[in-house]
Amino acid sequence: MIRLRFLILLFAVLGTATRSWSQLEVNHPPYYGAGPDSSIIVNDGNGNGNKPPMGQWFGESKAGLIAIRAGRLFDAKSGQLLTKQVVLIQGEQITEVGPEDRVKIPSGAQVIDLSQSTVLPGLIDCHTHVFAAVTTVNSIYARTLMALRSAQSNLWGGFTTLRDMSNHGNDTADMDVRNAIDRGYFPGPRMQVAGLGVGPSGFLTSWPSDMPHMPTTFMVADGPWEVRAAVRVQIHYGADWIKIQGDNFETYRFSPPSEGKGWGLKTYPTYTLEEVQAIVDEAHRLGHKVACHAFIGDGLRNCVRAGVDSIEHGVGLDEANAQYMLEHGIYYSPTIGDYAVEKLPFNMRATEGHWSLMAEQEKAARMAISKGLKIVFASGAPSTGPGAGTQAPEFGWLVKYGMTPAQAIQAATTVAAEMLGWQDRIGSIEKGKYADIVAVSGDPLKDITEMERVKFVMKGGAVVRNDFK
Repeated sequence: MIRLRFLILLFAVLGTATRSWSQLEVNHPPYYGAGPDSSIIVNDGNGNGNKPPMGQWFGESKAGLIAIRAGRLFDAKSGQLLTKQVVLIQGEQITEVGPEDRVKIPSGAQVIDLSQSTVLPGLIDCHTHVFAAVTTVNSIYARTLMALRSAQSNLWGGFTTLRDMSNHGNDTADMDVRNAIDRGYFPGPRMQVAGLGVGPSGFLTSWPSDMPHMPTTFMVADGPWEVRAAVRVQIHYGADWIKIQGDNFETYRFSPPSEGKGWGLKTYPTYTLEEVQAIVDEAHRLGHKVACHAFIGDGLRNCVRAGVDSIEHGVGLDEANAQYMLEHGIYYSPTIGDYAVEKLPFNMRATEGHWSLMAEQEKAARMAISKGLKIVFASGAPSTGPGAGTQAPEFGWLVKYGMTPAQAIQAATTVAAEMLGWQDRIGSIEKGKYADIVAVSGDPLKDITEMERVKFVMKGGAVVRNDFK
């Protein structure tokens, strides 16, 4: 019923938009998923398509053939900068990449001059919550429209792909946002979504939302057979990932020094190992991946031993679990700028200035980076930490804790694309991949903060933003 009412509202909005914007040209072939027909092409007819104010979102129309002159091009596979490169784009796909003395620009091509800039693959944020900032709004319809705006803000900031890690009790609305973008109704990033996620009764996951007619924050399921059913339901309605709560993050505690040990972090597991194993087995049986929210201790250990595909946050990740993750190819999504930074004032008060999630996270992240875990860029945006489209300072945290600038950028490109299973589509600027491209003025390998100043964004061959013009 909720889905039906939302679709009625959505098409009413679309109808109004069509009447109001009668001069817009929109090309949106039917398509489901992140593929060659997933971008929208919009032109206001007056040449005002390249630099829209937020909220208008008029993009540039696509030329038949586009050539980008790149002064510096980040090769995401090697981690090196190449100079004086040309990228040819036809439709949504890259058709050729190479040095300007080898790749000739065909006559009639639209040339985008980024010869004074650094060109990079479109960025991927592997832990967002586009619904997180809208929980004070008492309507799922309004929340969905605001979540769409949040997704668009990420695109504007250079994040052409998102993995959205649960919708915080908003039914299947994140799937609707993804589908509306994929089908070309609205501009926005490519998305993989996790729906409600799955959690046990008796914890935060079973709290009702602030609207009586809405589902609980997560889909509640207990025991091996119930959790299998919950996985099936989420996948049936369109979840790309299954998100589970490995521990109860709202009940974490700091333990004071004792027996020669310093301050520590403690939280409580939600699911048993048997339950997590059932979730993972069912999801993998149906061809889907599992992400586990876990801070530390038994909750994290259960998820790692059960074979989840990624650990979210892992604030207190220890050597033993990190080694198991390394050996079994489990990805680490640290979200440093979310919990660690956001909770710092509260944590310092609670421990009288002695310890914090940030201190715990730094220890874990440095260890994980030094061990060579597969780490993806994951900001947690737009929770109460960094906002949608402004999460690029996460690059700086990764570098501070031990990555090279090139490795930090790869975490948001090649490594992230591999985790999503889209390494054949996105993550690097190569022939045959989608033309998801961003650019900055300076050299991010010398100054990683350049990633906080994205000035050019292209998704699927359509220019979303060009501040260089």
